[in-house]
Amino acid sequence: MGMTMTQKILAAHAGLESVYAGQLISIRLDMVLGNDITSPVAIKEFNKTGREVFDNSKIALVMDHFTPNKDIKAAEQCKFIREFARKHNIINFFDVGQMGIEHALLPEKGLVVPGEAVIGADSHTCTYGALGAFSTGVGSTDMAGGMATGKVWLKVPSAIRFNLIGELNKYVGGKDVILYIIGKIGVDGALYRSMEFGGPGLASLSIDDRLCIANMAIEAGGKNGIFEVDDQTVEYIRQRTERPFKSYEPDEDADYEMILDIDLDKLTPQVAFPHLPENTRPIESITEDIPIDQVVIGSCTNGRISDLRAATDILVGKKVSPNVRTIIFPATQQIYLQAMEEGLIKIFIESGCAVSTPTCGPCLGGHCGILAEGERCVATTNRNFVGRMGHVKSEVYLAGPAVAAASAIAGAIVSPYDL
Repeated sequence: MGMTMTQKILAAHAGLESVYAGQLISIRLDMVLGNDITSPVAIKEFNKTGREVFDNSKIALVMDHFTPNKDIKAAEQCKFIREFARKHNIINFFDVGQMGIEHALLPEKGLVVPGEAVIGADSHTCTYGALGAFSTGVGSTDMAGGMATGKVWLKVPSAIRFNLIGELNKYVGGKDVILYIIGKIGVDGALYRSMEFGGPGLASLSIDDRLCIANMAIEAGGKNGIFEVDDQTVEYIRQRTERPFKSYEPDEDADYEMILDIDLDKLTPQVAFPHLPENTRPIESITEDIPIDQVVIGSCTNGRISDLRAATDILVGKKVSPNVRTIIFPATQQIYLQAMEEGLIKIFIESGCAVSTPTCGPCLGGHCGILAEGERCVATTNRNFVGRMGHVKSEVYLAGPAVAAASAIAGAIVSPYDL
């Protein structure tokens, strides 16, 4: 039986000719990632080893969750990481003014290329599969072990193949694709499986779309999400790094537990109702009036330049509802700067939005937009669990930037086609 993309990468990094689903292996790592919440625990465990880091160029520490620091505890955590980074000369340390939301920043910096193996002490580390890499989230102790040894052990996942056909319609993006998929298979539908994407419809998806889809593989329980490497991928990589890489294609007889065809032509904007990403409904099926109090456009899922453009296409020349706090989070400094140069920030401010420095902010209930009891938010973030963005009796509706922007104007959840 042949191997999937993920299995081929894992075999190469384990020094084996082949691997099979369920096999326990140890693999070498190309990147170990941590943020300001997960890194302190990892560093404390790492310090117990008395070792030096395995490679100071293959560790990335990004201060993004509670930064700029929201309180004394957050400030102390960042100080602790900062001192570690200086002691070990961590090259890829990104602090305030240089940082971005980690899963947007690493691809932008060219720190991940096809065929690599990446772990990160954050569940959305699966983002980098958009570039044809194996990447997955781990706990802080595994991060510590990775920093010390450059290796991690894991179980080889089985796989689900998503065969993409057709083309995306206007106002439909990667967020709608992954919400549709999660709605179809459920939040445990890909539990500890590799979600592998390919097919002729791949050409219709930008790299930003793919990064969004791979990012939310974990919301279906996936071990990782991964896309076939095509000309778009190579162009994206070569604009950022000249490092050599090897891309992997699945064997024709690769063993998939399931193969699902996803017809992009038929997709419309999707909205995930509280309190799970699987509670997804197409926008045209929402007939009830759902007033909202806040809109958040940003995060590691939808804070890239294409997302900001999609939002300003809706907002230009209009005002957001006076009853809706609308907060924009460009995912990195470079995206923020590009949005300024394109005039997007001006559109946001003139329409009544607040624009923040890059940060995870309210996505995890951190800061810069916490919800009170009874409030509703439409967010381009990736989770809408109970209490995710604040009070346990608040509600988060997940959507793409077009629906979020249209809803900000209307003061309730609406279709962008209706404006």
